[in-house]
Amino acid sequence: MIIRDVSIEDLDSISSIEADCFPKAEAAAKEVFKERISVFPEGFLAGEIDGKIIGFINGGLTDSNSIKDEFFESMDFHNPNGKNMVIFGLDVHPNHQKKGYATELMNQFISICRDKNISNIILTCKEHLIKYYEQFGYVNEDVSESVHGGAKWYDMTLKL
Repeated sequence: MIIRDVSIEDLDSISSIEADCFPKAEAAAKEVFKERISVFPEGFLAGEIDGKIIGFINGGLTDSNSIKDEFFESMDFHNPNGKNMVIFGLDVHPNHQKKGYATELMNQFISICRDKNISNIILTCKEHLIKYYEQFGYVNEDVSESVHGGAKWYDMTLKL
């Protein structure tokens, strides 16, 4: 897998993968991805095999220590000088899951955040993924205030 920056030309592929990875109530809309790419392309990495995107990771910056649900819908809450990176999603197409691609994307993302002197990376996940994120050094901060998509989420923090 080649990990590369994302461009607006990747919008259809990214939106399609998101729809395959998340229930409709939780999946970000194409317009949301368009805004994320336009406002903060540095917060977006794509994984590509044979010229086709098979996964991606994306986020934004904030000074908050937790993720507000509104941040999933709009980059109005992105602070270019924020000390914390929020991960909105780590997606790998179902046909390519369980092959280590998500781990590669996460490791590259963490490395970039360290290079940029980001203080923390924060994300929310479902209970069955807590152990997965803990392998990177994330700490479970308990049940999140987020009710995004009507699901129960857990706040995770990686101190850099």
